[in-house]
Amino acid sequence: MAINARAAQEFVPIKEVRDGIIILKDGGLRAIIIASTINLSLKSSEEQIAIIKSFQSFLNGLDFSTQIVMQSRRLDIRPYLMTLEERLKEQTEQLLKIQTREYIDFIKTFTDEVNIMTKTFFVVVPYSAQVIKAGGMIDNLIGGGAPKKQIEDTKKAIEMASFEEKRSQLDERIAVIVQGLSGLGIRSSQLKTEEVVELFYKTFNPGDISQGIKLQ
Repeated sequence: MAINARAAQEFVPIKEVRDGIIILKDGGLRAIIIASTINLSLKSSEEQIAIIKSFQSFLNGLDFSTQIVMQSRRLDIRPYLMTLEERLKEQTEQLLKIQTREYIDFIKTFTDEVNIMTKTFFVVVPYSAQVIKAGGMIDNLIGGGAPKKQIEDTKKAIEMASFEEKRSQLDERIAVIVQGLSGLGIRSSQLKTEEVVELFYKTFNPGDISQGIKLQ
């Protein structure tokens, strides 16, 4: 039985994505930060303890909730294989051509037998404020007989002002997260609109193994 696309969208509480900011249907805002990782296994015991304690202090110092999400995806090896195929065509020495072909076959066989996964880490930064219903208030201020366009323009102006105010508060939280992660030696950056849309598309379409979002 086919699933109604409109009905499926009702399960996603997202109204729109504007300037990299996710606007929820309830008026709340969300920003998504992509972060690099630290390989603790390459650190000494003292360094591991210091990093863990610093991370604990970072979390305890936050006065707002955050969500850390790890996305694990199968590594798309196709671009690398295409590069090898191009080099194979350019190769003139017969021995190197044979070695390159054997290497390509090995990579194909290995990746078919073993699922090589890539892990990407995101930090979701929220901001929610009381949403003021502008409809009745505007009607009372302007009057029920005001032109419809005037009422709609006034509503849009109020919504935009509310968005900018909440966005300012959200930007402060984003700065706190980025600065805190930087103190741990973790690089991070906020996702842009196109990257947010791509992230949600790949989340709801896990069969797509194309390359995921990378930290710039």
